[in-house]
Amino acid sequence: MTRRTLGPRPNPLPLSNRLLSFVLQAPSVFASTALFGSLSLAASLFDSDGKLQHRIAQAWARTLVAASGCPITLVGNENLRKHDVAVYACNHLSYMDTPVIFASMPFQFRIVARHDLWQMPFIGWHLRRSGQVPVNVDNPRASISSLSSAVKTLKSGMPLFIFPEGGRTESGHPNTFLNGPAFMAIRAQAPIVPMALIGTHELLPIHTSQFYPVPITLAVGEPIDSTAYSMRQVDELTSRLSDEICRLYYAHSYLAAPATPSLEAITEIEENAV
Repeated sequence: MTRRTLGPRPNPLPLSNRLLSFVLQAPSVFASTALFGSLSLAASLFDSDGKLQHRIAQAWARTLVAASGCPITLVGNENLRKHDVAVYACNHLSYMDTPVIFASMPFQFRIVARHDLWQMPFIGWHLRRSGQVPVNVDNPRASISSLSSAVKTLKSGMPLFIFPEGGRTESGHPNTFLNGPAFMAIRAQAPIVPMALIGTHELLPIHTSQFYPVPITLAVGEPIDSTAYSMRQVDELTSRLSDEICRLYYAHSYLAAPATPSLEAITEIEENAV
């Protein structure tokens, strides 16, 4: 069978893909999430360091990736092991991003994610009992408090993973990055490792439940040293992180990077708005 290449997702999907999603893939995802979520909850009763729960999460992730029918290519694998403790930051395209990350990263880590995920059955139970870190992006004061908790996790020696956009993109192009990763990295004096997922938007974009299997790439960039930055330079470090993740993304995607307007064009827009 000819291997499918990455390209735009058909609209509508072929009937064969819709039937496969409805009959096999979607039920497998829901059943696996319930099963492994229950196992993780049970393991939390005696798993004090979270290692067993993390292995259960990896098994859940690999099951979902297998059900999706998508091969994963890891680019820059050597950059995952350059530091014992780091903030790993990646663009966010799909519900399948988290399974791909858990299936691909070969060590234990904790995730920093939107607080509303903690309200979901099975997934929320696992997040709460396995020591993941919720962040309230809707409340600045609560966000700072939760990010400070994440800093403590880093200082204890545990790597962290975060989606800096705060939510999935609808267009397939990266959205504006929040400054949480830069804040955590500077406070903890830990490096940031930029990562880019390519293909999960075509596999399962936001607001859909039907899979379209395509090759997925996880590209890992060189770690960014945060020790040269102060807390006054959080935005500067965030911009550097965003530029690097976008560079990785467009280097492996069929999509073209949006054109950056020239200084003259920006000036003209501002003058016309006055």
